[in-house]
Amino acid sequence: MHVKKYLLKCLHRLQKGPGYTYKELLVWYCDNTNTHGPKRIICEGPKKKAMWFLITLLFAALVCWQWGVFINTYLSWEVSVSLSVGFKAMDFPAVTICNASPFKYSKVKHLLKDLDELMEAVLERILAPESSHANATRALNFTIWNYTPLFLIDERNPHDPVVLDLFADNHNDSAIICNDPGCKMAMRLCRLNGTECTFQNFTSATQAVTEWYVLQATNIFAQVPFQELVQMGYPAEQVILSCLFGAEPCNYRNFTSIFYPPYGNCYIFNWGMMEKALPSANPGTEFGLKLILDIGEEDYVPFLASTAGVRLLLHEQRSYPFIREEGIYAMSATETSIGVLVDKLQRKGEPYSPCTMNGSDVPIQNFYSNYNTTYSIQACLHSCFQDHMIRNCSCGHYLYPLPPGEKYCNNWDFPDWARCYSALQMSLAQRETCIGLCKESCNDTQYKMTISMADWPSEASEDWIFHVLSQERDQSTNITLSKKGIVKLNIYFQEFNYRTIEESAANNIVWLLSNLGGQFGFWMGGSVLCLIEFAEIIIDFVWITIIKLVGFAKSSRHWWRPTPTSASSPTRPATGPAPRPTLTSRPCPSRAPRPRTMTPCVCSPWMSSSLTVRVTPSNPAPAHAGQLRDSKLRSRCH
Repeated sequence: MHVKKYLLKCLHRLQKGPGYTYKELLVWYCDNTNTHGPKRIICEGPKKKAMWFLITLLFAALVCWQWGVFINTYLSWEVSVSLSVGFKAMDFPAVTICNASPFKYSKVKHLLKDLDELMEAVLERILAPESSHANATRALNFTIWNYTPLFLIDERNPHDPVVLDLFADNHNDSAIICNDPGCKMAMRLCRLNGTECTFQNFTSATQAVTEWYVLQATNIFAQVPFQELVQMGYPAEQVILSCLFGAEPCNYRNFTSIFYPPYGNCYIFNWGMMEKALPSANPGTEFGLKLILDIGEEDYVPFLASTAGVRLLLHEQRSYPFIREEGIYAMSATETSIGVLVDKLQRKGEPYSPCTMNGSDVPIQNFYSNYNTTYSIQACLHSCFQDHMIRNCSCGHYLYPLPPGEKYCNNWDFPDWARCYSALQMSLAQRETCIGLCKESCNDTQYKMTISMADWPSEASEDWIFHVLSQERDQSTNITLSKKGIVKLNIYFQEFNYRTIEESAANNIVWLLSNLGGQFGFWMGGSVLCLIEFAEIIIDFVWITIIKLVGFAKSSRHWWRPTPTSASSPTRPATGPAPRPTLTSRPCPSRAPRPRTMTPCVCSPWMSSSLTVRVTPSNPAPAHAGQLRDSKLRSRCH
């Protein structure tokens, strides 16, 4: 009902037309506002009017410019970073350890037999081309080689490079000629049945054969069932020889096993998935985690694992460990001590920082969700790359999880996958797309590590330590362990001081309003009420403009017909239109004061209470017209 009532009032007002002019409203505003400039534009003489008009216009422009600067600064959503240091007992981090070799060679030798023979032949061709020609008749399985072969490229003549096949009949002579730094190794990647090929160049033969072997091994392991891959890795009872957390003994059963394709079986201590996170009683080595590990270096895959040691990572509970990207190595035959300091990052979030709380607002399907871990930007980037692999290459890469219904890439089912994978891996557009879609976590914990190493065990204690460890593992009186395969780790809090790096809004709404009001008061000498007064006069100007436009449209398009007059209803005399009330402003302070006796006054319903109007009709109007106007004006006398 109230809405209908106000709509009817607006319609009546539109039918009547504007009651006042722009000039009258402007004069009223300049005479009644508290700002100093507009008053003097009305009250002073002609020269001073012009001067004050220019000054007021200049200062108004400065106010608008300053307002624009402050509003733009506020909308930039800048943050300030505060650093605070606290001291309290903390939960011990989750510790993930992996062997540098993903599989035991004794268990995967049958899968890599053809590949290893081919690799040995390639090395013979590179290192001793004269003798390799005599062994050229040795039976080799070139099925793998035909998909992605290696070539020598003679670039001594840049305008006419020569491509040399390693297993060509005339390679003996070519190798002698190309025994020069100008010859580089390259891997040929083809698609469409070999009709379209490119070469991936390498600066070193070591790098070339390593990348080639890893690519071929990936193709083989991608076709092996998951459970068989787990059985081919190093078991926990063989890797973890000794465990001690503070004063409490532990063993391999206190570790959670996961399969991480680059490093095979990995084991996580204090992951917090099924049990509560373990607290650390005090800082120092004696209150941390102590491990003795056997990496079994004698059973490494010779061409797949060229690094010997333990890969480890400290991370938060319930987070997935990305050991290849974030982990560190611990050498064998050493004791590695790792002192930990904690940094906690707390970002402000949207719109201040492009971060996410749990990854629900990231438009990338998380392929690591099966592990029930928290969101991380590494999980998002890997999932994004795997998604691009599936869409562009029709298969997924062996190193990353697969969505349901998809297959891993291999040469038999997807012959062009190596070329597609190499192009996608080197694509800058793909990386920028994933970085643009993925977001950092708003709350993150980083562990800063201080690492020190020493030889372990010493020559004096080597004999009895290995006897005891061999007895505990194999129940053997003989030494069955090798010093080259033993790693000792000490992980502890260096101190209980932790740093919190927190973001807060640099500019809030209170800062914005105080600066806007301060600039207006400084340049114009007004207050917030003056701004409200100015907004009111703007609304009046807009309302009069609407009324004029509607009246013009009605008169030009004949939207309605005038109501016919009757004998009983009075008519407007033909002398002129209905009288319009005129505005009378207050006198300037320099002029004569207003007389005490005044005519009755009324005020416009859409103007402030200080507006005084005086009805001075030039022609007598009918009684009903005056009553209609009086009913539309709410009078307040001064």
